[in-house]
Amino acid sequence: MLLRLAYLTVTNTFAALRLLPMGDRDKDIEILALRHQITVLERQLGADTKVRFAPEHRAFLAALLTSLPCEVLCRLRLLVRPDTVLGWHRGLMKRRHARTCRPKRPGRPPIVQSIRALVLRLVRENPGWGYRRVHGELATLDIKVAPSTVWEILRQEGLQPAPERAYTTWAGFLGSQADALLGADFIETVTLNGQRQYILAVIEHATRRVRVLGTTAHPSANWVIQAMKNLVMDLGDAGCRARLLLRGRDGKFPALMDEVLAEAGIKTVLTGVRMPRMNSIMERWVQSCRHELLDRCLVWNERHLRHALREYERCYNRHRAHQALNQAAPLRTVPDPITDPKRMDDLNIRRRDRLGGVLHEYSYAA
Repeated sequence: MLLRLAYLTVTNTFAALRLLPMGDRDKDIEILALRHQITVLERQLGADTKVRFAPEHRAFLAALLTSLPCEVLCRLRLLVRPDTVLGWHRGLMKRRHARTCRPKRPGRPPIVQSIRALVLRLVRENPGWGYRRVHGELATLDIKVAPSTVWEILRQEGLQPAPERAYTTWAGFLGSQADALLGADFIETVTLNGQRQYILAVIEHATRRVRVLGTTAHPSANWVIQAMKNLVMDLGDAGCRARLLLRGRDGKFPALMDEVLAEAGIKTVLTGVRMPRMNSIMERWVQSCRHELLDRCLVWNERHLRHALREYERCYNRHRAHQALNQAAPLRTVPDPITDPKRMDDLNIRRRDRLGGVLHEYSYAA
């Protein structure tokens, strides 16, 4: 732009020198001719068409015409309004002033991306925290930011800076209370001899450990109560701190069962009507049991069903990987990753079959 502006200045300077020997009469005739050409050009372009000037042309025209009085400037025949020319001149002076009067100290530095990510993480993990509470937590971590900075980060992400955004989902509630929750349900299946069997199972929300309490063709109240007594003893031996048991509204659960659990310090919570997602972890295990065992195994009778469930329970608790446990099993931790290249080249893996090959377990050969 500066090079073009200098070029325009030089060329128009020579044009001004050319006008010096001209008389007033010649200059008046040339002005009338130029005004007539501008009139013809405006008629051809139309009233809605805007003539666009390059930045260097705006600067030169503003510098040339601003020295004229306002009344003279208003009488000139221009392609733009006089106010537009004055606006160009104000913008030119503003940019010149900005270049000559720069602030001595820079503005506020931008927020570090890691701090922004930490603020969003704190809000995501603690929906009830406002921006003041988040600022206080950052202060305990020796991170010095202003409360308005936290407010601005939340506003840019479309989040409410106050706890009005706090709401607890059912999944979030189950996750926060997982250590004290159990899920129970009945599974119905049919053996090859035509007998209908009912399987009672309980799962721990925190560890995902499954306990198959038994299977029977006649789930009477006495059978269910005895199964719950056995469950209470198993939980005590394992040191489980269960305080709530989620179950459906199935009529096979007797009322006396709730009293037996209450004596052990376990309160029974009923799911809503037609709301299986309230007991979603148990329902997910039911789906896995059907897909991985019952739909792939021909169960002859009740004795065979107990044996199959015992094998599946052992495989599920000791070997099967779980996404909720970072690919660990309820009774098995994830081993350290292999980093030795030589061991990676020679992986000696053996397979162990359960139930005649229905279930497969893989491990390193001894």
